[in-house]
Amino acid sequence: MKEIYLAGGCFWGVQRFFDQFDGVKETYTGYANGPEDEVTYKQVCADSGHAETVKIVFDENVISVSDLLKYYFMIIDPTSVNRQGHDSGIQYRTGIYYTDESLLKEIKAVYEQEQTKVGKPLAVELEPLKNFCPAEEYHQKYLVKNPTGYCHVPRELLNLKK
Repeated sequence: MKEIYLAGGCFWGVQRFFDQFDGVKETYTGYANGPEDEVTYKQVCADSGHAETVKIVFDENVISVSDLLKYYFMIIDPTSVNRQGHDSGIQYRTGIYYTDESLLKEIKAVYEQEQTKVGKPLAVELEPLKNFCPAEEYHQKYLVKNPTGYCHVPRELLNLKK
């Protein structure tokens, strides 16, 4: 199993989106790459410096990191700074965070393709994971528990695999 951490705005929709794909074994919402290792949602909302992020554990024999990132770029505006959908603030920034250097070549290839596609520098951070603090339980699988909850990811994209 491999893992990657994706910040793409509000983590509720990002988690729900990635849960639909074969090869994605587990997803967890949390807070990443802030100055502290442990943080609460209240602190994140008060500009702690963390990004709302989804940890994705996947079987690379079933789905590649390249495919995951191609899907990721479907649900974000990669040129938007600290904003996705109606949400704005540093916690809603976009980022690709990795723990396994062996994935970096594939990650960079997709990143560069996307940058060429949009024709300007991306606002998506690409860096090693510094820290990840799981979000509170009520944030885990939030859109499964609350199907009418807000989500910047278009609803039709939440059921691509059906």
